[in-house]
Amino acid sequence: MFKHILLASDGSKHAQRAAETAAALGSLAQSAVTVLYVIDSSSSKSDVLSKGSKEAIQFEREKKLESTHEILKEKCVHFKTEFVRGDPGPSIVEFANKNGYDLLIVGSRGLNSLQEMVLGSVSHKVAKRVNCPVMIVK
Repeated sequence: MFKHILLASDGSKHAQRAAETAAALGSLAQSAVTVLYVIDSSSSKSDVLSKGSKEAIQFEREKKLESTHEILKEKCVHFKTEFVRGDPGPSIVEFANKNGYDLLIVGSRGLNSLQEMVLGSVSHKVAKRVNCPVMIVK
């Protein structure tokens, strides 16, 4: 059913729970999973100033995803990782819609109702705009 799964991940604990779900679904359906890490354009400039070289910054991003990769490897799920730059919500939507995924899995940050009403959340913004089914993992 879900042969091509997109897992949006930033390496957070919420993203780890989403990775566990992607691994479980991926192993059951023998799916291919793409791990998508969005390099937030608003923070990438400050990263360069505080951390130095582009290589050091990229190494740090990849390190954030190590546990996600381990979760997928443990379940023998075939996966690849993609990095894109931009605003997280629109970038995830654009990537998912352009590449025709069967399912998008994203972690929920657990905003309280006031924060959600005022700010919204990446997961809810994505769910409204993406063309495939979305699973938001708490």
